[in-house]
Amino acid sequence: MITAIDDGLEDRPEDRLEDPLDAATLHARLPSSAAGAYAAIEVVDAIDSTNSELLRRTTPTTGIAALFAERQSGGRGRMGRVWASPPGANLYLSLARRFDGDLARLGGLSLAVGVAIAESLQALGATGTRVKWPNDLVVDDGAALRKLGGVLIEGGLQDGRARAVIGLGLNVRMPAAAADTIDQPWTDLHTLLGDALPSRNAVAVAILAGLADALERFDCEGLSPFLPRFAPLDALSGSDIAATVGGRLVEGIGCGLTEDGALRLRSGNQETTLRAGEVRVRRRASALAS
Repeated sequence: MITAIDDGLEDRPEDRLEDPLDAATLHARLPSSAAGAYAAIEVVDAIDSTNSELLRRTTPTTGIAALFAERQSGGRGRMGRVWASPPGANLYLSLARRFDGDLARLGGLSLAVGVAIAESLQALGATGTRVKWPNDLVVDDGAALRKLGGVLIEGGLQDGRARAVIGLGLNVRMPAAAADTIDQPWTDLHTLLGDALPSRNAVAVAILAGLADALERFDCEGLSPFLPRFAPLDALSGSDIAATVGGRLVEGIGCGLTEDGALRLRSGNQETTLRAGEVRVRRRASALAS
């Protein structure tokens, strides 16, 4: 099913988009192997949150339901943060899919999704795209990890099967007014690619194709096939890290992932693994000067 939804808002000249998403175009441009993976592709003009909407719906028994919004009034990031969602500027996307087995099987899904998206963006020319554990897409400019996108995975059981709703916010061409409201280092595809920036439809197709393959492989094989692909994309590898876990500070050098997707930190001869927490990279003055 391919649907474009009219939300009933008046079509004002200032709201018309220069590069609108189109559901039929997205489906037509997908390679045949990926197109068959999607049970539905929809584009809505405005919504509270694509994740919230797919959580309200029944997930298809087979295939993936994809929902794009041109604008969100309640876009959410990890730990309840607000995701800046200016109209027609970026990509706001959620996918809903069922998985075999119980909810425990979904551990590490955010990493598999991050790998697939980062590889898709690199193929478009954004070669500096990396994955910051557990769910961010970033670019390292030497002074900071600049956030390019974020993944939010929610879900539960539906008819006895695990289902996941996978949300992605990706900065494509961030307007200056919206940028002023962001309280962390960030970047967008326009900054990275300049005049070589593809249309949002082309970026969306690349991501849909990459995720179709990744979600099928994750359902069949779990996280293991993504671990060697994650290693060269790991934004935290070798970095001096401070993490807050349940109010406790954990420090160390990032040294990759465990087999189940936990973050490994090395401090002297000791190693700590993190399965949750707020992670920040500490830049030493000597490192910045070199």
